[in-house]
Amino acid sequence: MLKEIRKWIFRLEVRMRRSFGEDISTPKGRIGAAIHFQLMDHAILRYLWTNEAEIAPGVFRMNQPYPARIRALKKRGINNILNLRGPDTFAHYLYEKKVTEEEGITLWDRKLYARKAPKPERVAAVFEAFDEIPRPFALHCKSGADRAGFASALFLIDQENVPVAEAKKQLSLRFVHQRYTKTGILDHILDTYEKRLNEKGPIPIRDWFATEYDHNAMQKEFDATPMLQR
Repeated sequence: MLKEIRKWIFRLEVRMRRSFGEDISTPKGRIGAAIHFQLMDHAILRYLWTNEAEIAPGVFRMNQPYPARIRALKKRGINNILNLRGPDTFAHYLYEKKVTEEEGITLWDRKLYARKAPKPERVAAVFEAFDEIPRPFALHCKSGADRAGFASALFLIDQENVPVAEAKKQLSLRFVHQRYTKTGILDHILDTYEKRLNEKGPIPIRDWFATEYDHNAMQKEFDATPMLQR
């Protein structure tokens, strides 16, 4: 009964969240977009908390930047932003797209999920961005905890030759990541890659994703793991 109530509340929240906030071109639309951004996207929590860290020289992870923060990034010399939430029709993306264009910042859109194993092609697109995006740059998701942590770990392993054990620290409570929840799938992926290295020897992480990684099997294995063993 309680589980069904939670599902009903979740569905109601999703419907509410997607019922407005897709217009910043009219006065009425901008009011709705501002409310959506502050309350539905939780921007109000991010004014004093940025969850920012420099993971490598000129590479900064953070949560979703609001317009003034994007302008501040420009003043710091950051001309590229990697958005791990992907393109969207709602306020958070509309604001980011508008302000980056105004400031001459290149916005790189890639889409990852916090609670499910990414398809290989989505990870490949992130690696492609790593190869092409010039430093300094910022990368972000919504809270800066899960997708940003996962991408940061991938960057360190792929671009900086950081050991997996060290790179996995990007997914930690320091950044408000909790591996015992559904977002622990991201830890499980890195744990599996590390185990594969220890058992079979070296393989570049992008090659592992391209040739050995199975996102469906990975998700099924994680879902079958008891919470306290994650």
